[in-house]
Amino acid sequence: MKRHTGKIFAIGFQKTGTTSLGAALELLGYDVCGYVSVCGPDFDRHIRKVALAVADEYDAFQDNPWALLYRELDERHPGSKFILTLRDEQSWLRSVLKHFGSEPSDMQKWIYGYASPKGHEEAYLNRYRAHNARVLEYFARRPDDLIVMKLTRGEGWEKLCPFLGCQTPQCDFPRLNTAAGRSWWRSACNRVVRKARTLTHTQKAA
Repeated sequence: MKRHTGKIFAIGFQKTGTTSLGAALELLGYDVCGYVSVCGPDFDRHIRKVALAVADEYDAFQDNPWALLYRELDERHPGSKFILTLRDEQSWLRSVLKHFGSEPSDMQKWIYGYASPKGHEEAYLNRYRAHNARVLEYFARRPDDLIVMKLTRGEGWEKLCPFLGCQTPQCDFPRLNTAAGRSWWRSACNRVVRKARTLTHTQKAA
């Protein structure tokens, strides 16, 4: 299969493994853009304008606001690939509460209707469910353009690489945003660096 050279949009909500997916896309050689936000009034209009402009500049995208813009991005960048990351609902909600708590955010208000999840758990869950259902419905007749990944259940290269037409890297799939994951990632990076140095020395010696 030919390597995908168009845009790649990760359109799962935060805390579903989007950071790990972004790191994986970087390992595959894509230029990845993460979180983009804006300040000031008329957040919806402003964030859409900024994000759609930024989308011209990178290969792949993860985190906010990309999940909510999949329709516009699909129209502006035909031939793109989309990745929906999913996570068990209660596990996802616990992670969101731990990460955001009662801290207000314009981005969270834009997505969920409330600036923080604490005290609005049901609204956050309903928004999460609705988004995932709408994405699946939108791409229902386009199986080549969307994959669903459950990174928290161990899915990784074996699903991502065939979808993008990429060779599987000689390293484990990144698992980030946990203490164990960060420690693992540092070790994985060190292994890659050591291997690269060994190859360099071997080439010089030859």
